[in-house]
Amino acid sequence: MTDQARSTSTKPPGKRLADLLPIPAISNPSQTIEAETLSDKPTLSHALAMDSHADERGLAQQAYQIHHEKEIMDLGWNEKEDEIEDPLVGGLENEELWLLVRRFNKQTYHVKSSPHPAPGNLDMYIADQEVFSPDKLRASIERLYMTVIVGMLAAWKQIARIRSWKERRRTACFCFAYYTAWAVDMLVPLHGLTLIALILSPPLRDMLFPPAPMALVDAKTGTLQKPKAGVLGSYDSVTGAPENHRGEAVEQEARNFVNSLASIVLSSVSGKHPEKDSHSDSEDESPQDVTPDPTAIAIGAADAKSKASGTAPAADFDKTKVPMDTMLWKNMRPTMFVIASVTDAWERVANALSPTPPFPRDTYRLRLAALIIPPLLVSLLFSSYMFAKTVTFGIGFLFFGQPIMSRILSRLNRKYPHWQRILELRNTVLKGVPTNAQLTITLLRIGEANHAPLPPPPRSTSPPPLEPATLTPAHLRATGADTPLNASPEELAEAISPDPAHVATTGVPEVDAAKTPRHGHRGSRLLGFFKGTTKTVVETTIGADKVKARAGSLRAKERLGVVPPPGEQHRRSGPVAFKARYRGRKGFVVLKPQSNMQGPGPAPVVGFVLAKDAAAACEAEGVGGGLSGLKASWSLPVSRVEELRKVGGFGWKAKLVVGWALEREVADGLEIVERETGTRWKITACPRRDELFNRLVAVGGQRWVSM
Repeated sequence: MTDQARSTSTKPPGKRLADLLPIPAISNPSQTIEAETLSDKPTLSHALAMDSHADERGLAQQAYQIHHEKEIMDLGWNEKEDEIEDPLVGGLENEELWLLVRRFNKQTYHVKSSPHPAPGNLDMYIADQEVFSPDKLRASIERLYMTVIVGMLAAWKQIARIRSWKERRRTACFCFAYYTAWAVDMLVPLHGLTLIALILSPPLRDMLFPPAPMALVDAKTGTLQKPKAGVLGSYDSVTGAPENHRGEAVEQEARNFVNSLASIVLSSVSGKHPEKDSHSDSEDESPQDVTPDPTAIAIGAADAKSKASGTAPAADFDKTKVPMDTMLWKNMRPTMFVIASVTDAWERVANALSPTPPFPRDTYRLRLAALIIPPLLVSLLFSSYMFAKTVTFGIGFLFFGQPIMSRILSRLNRKYPHWQRILELRNTVLKGVPTNAQLTITLLRIGEANHAPLPPPPRSTSPPPLEPATLTPAHLRATGADTPLNASPEELAEAISPDPAHVATTGVPEVDAAKTPRHGHRGSRLLGFFKGTTKTVVETTIGADKVKARAGSLRAKERLGVVPPPGEQHRRSGPVAFKARYRGRKGFVVLKPQSNMQGPGPAPVVGFVLAKDAAAACEAEGVGGGLSGLKASWSLPVSRVEELRKVGGFGWKAKLVVGWALEREVADGLEIVERETGTRWKITACPRRDELFNRLVAVGGQRWVSM
């Protein structure tokens, strides 16, 4: 076991004196650690989940003590949002918990158990050889937008507010402090002390940088502006768009951010021009009226453009296509890894500055502040001249010192093969600080440790209301006697009030024309015809799968039920029994203690029960009576699960067609791999696939690596 697990200290994990120091988490990569259950505490995440949480407790942390006679307590898996007690986890609002889980579901596709110690004593880290896929690249870019890009934009808008002199007293104080320190040559100590104070004191952060919804602040002038969405419906989004649940507006922005990037690329590839067509004002029918926008049919657009212009070489003479494709695809995985690493570092710093329970409140802030003290003390002894000379010497050494640095690195690699890993931020300065994924898996494990799995995030079934959000001092305020954004109550009311006519444009007619799809009236009718034809073909193919499945086709069996009838996607399911199919047969994936299910090995166990073998109570309630003594088609102790991989019900192209033509949701599946024999069980047509995945990754003692 790890030192963290062996420790007999009465202090909670992460709150010991040793945890305050950035001592590298040195471990032998070849070392293996056996852990089967949460109680083995193989990582800090497991240990925190098993902690008593005496300071702050939510419903999930009290469930087992209150209802200890129940194997698994349902905290509201199939209830409405307002019927679930708040908070489920102490110190964290349900909306914030569901935000983390919702983004975890989008981010995590494939995990594999690692027998080795986890870097920084936290699992659910990204593997060095992460598997690349275009969908994962999209998720990484969306995550980059939601964390880094939005965070940097928020910081820039704070700077714009100060520079605008609209909040004069605050700006005057900043200006006075800066020039006073400049006059006495103390700028570096001033910045160091300010940084330490901001790290240690959250109230000081709000005093120096009072909050304001990003959508209300103009990034150029720092003054009040009308939100791009025409109404202030959310506080942390760039556009201010309305949302049903916290964080949904930013997630939609991230989705459209990627879509817009793709649209620009496809428009460039297909040669879409912004200039006005010479026949656009003609009343006669023209090809423009019957031809869909080329960006809507992007496949082959680049080749079509080249052939139309007569510049496309014959395939036998084009010797650049394969090398360029190979080079780009080969570098996509490192690019995705870099994006994920940058986002991970950003999330770790954010979680160190504003920790979320059950992680310690002050440990990481004290460590970060302590690291600033040595350079602060050195700056008091260095003059500006000495500082400039030192920096320029270092630049010269980096430029001309290649032979010396090569010898030093060669010696380090020979004597300490894994020295780079030892010095990683997650093993030193940010040791024990979680990313959002590591925080989420810890929260899920708290529910499992207390036999009360956390309910899934509520689903938005209706559009958010077009109403302005309520502005409170927690969302908008100024320091001292300043007026927030130097705006009157009337100006604020006008800015946040709905204005359906407010449409954001670039202000450049050519660009607006380029980003506007032009299907034309007849082009839209043509697309509608194709949609109807495609819908008929898809429905016919789905019907044919039933015939093929009866004939014994395994592929056809795995596609059965993937497109369920309308209204059946989100029927009652979980937290013990999850509706699904195995080899095309209807049933339930059951996850519960071994004592109530046939099969070898320790508890808990996951298995598949055919619908005909399940009691009527299981069909009606999804949990509770009727599940005891079930005969499983197959069962597996969770401790022997080696790998979990989310799989699509259809391939990505077929999924797009089904979503476009049928406008229905596709129920995806899950592949479970057993550690000892490598046996794979593929569950299909599981409407609550993400919830089942989350229970499986949280209930055992595995140290997961995100692939």
